[in-house]
Amino acid sequence: MSKIIRIGTRDSELAMWQATTVQQKLEEIGNDTVLVPTKSLGDQVLDKPLYELGVTGIFTKALDVALLKGDIDIAVHSMKDVPTQLPKGIVQAAVLERAVTHDILVHKGSGFLESNQPATIATGSLRRKAQWLNKYPNHKVVDLRGNVNTRLIKLIENDWQGAIFAQAGLERIKLLPKDAIQLDWMIPAPAQGAMLVVAKEEDEFTREALAKLNHSETEIATTIEREFLRTLEGGCTAPIGALAQVKDESVYFEGVVFSLDGKQKIDIKKEVKLSDAPGLGKACAEEVLQKGGDKLMQEIRNENSALH
Repeated sequence: MSKIIRIGTRDSELAMWQATTVQQKLEEIGNDTVLVPTKSLGDQVLDKPLYELGVTGIFTKALDVALLKGDIDIAVHSMKDVPTQLPKGIVQAAVLERAVTHDILVHKGSGFLESNQPATIATGSLRRKAQWLNKYPNHKVVDLRGNVNTRLIKLIENDWQGAIFAQAGLERIKLLPKDAIQLDWMIPAPAQGAMLVVAKEEDEFTREALAKLNHSETEIATTIEREFLRTLEGGCTAPIGALAQVKDESVYFEGVVFSLDGKQKIDIKKEVKLSDAPGLGKACAEEVLQKGGDKLMQEIRNENSALH
């Protein structure tokens, strides 16, 4: 039995690019598909920082609801936007091969970095903010929200020196400036650069189709990173970075948690055999918690609740 697979996606240019990529891959292996764009709460409420909205899955909830109601068959997400706990009845059906994981600085002239003069940098991410302030404590970091296109326009319109983006997002929609600086010292968000496709648990036809698109190395790496995040987080928004890389039967992992102001940092690096990868993210997170991460996470929870 064949059916038309209805692909749910946010309606931003980047989200549409991602959904179209999945659509092409599904059609190449003989499936009929149709795109179903929708707006998320994260796209609608742009006047508040993400952490103030206090909602996990702010970019994914509308699609989760559409999936569970039966309005769509699959949803395509930037994996880093997806809560580590999926809603009951929804499962991870495919992780596509990962793009570049780095963050980049889009700037109006990079002289301020060498001269160490005060500067204003924009980002909506607590992780990017904390890492930037850790390296450049005399800089100011301001909040920046909206889809990639909106954020680039806001950078032009404001008197900021630069803004931080994921390299993969700008590359995918061909908006990466030639002089953007790759921040190779900044540890990315867990699963940054990876695309996730979810489906209903009971929908065997669609899950079988999607299984053919799964990239196992990316799945292993992102599973470790998201496990690290989930173990540390306990449902709170915090400056957490994680990167796992699979090379020659080994897994290299680095993870970090910062205080909100970037002054405190607890990090971990591990190399294990690929066969020992299961549970690595959790073990690394537990080690970070023992090294003072539990106290740091409690401080972040207290600061976050004071904001609400």
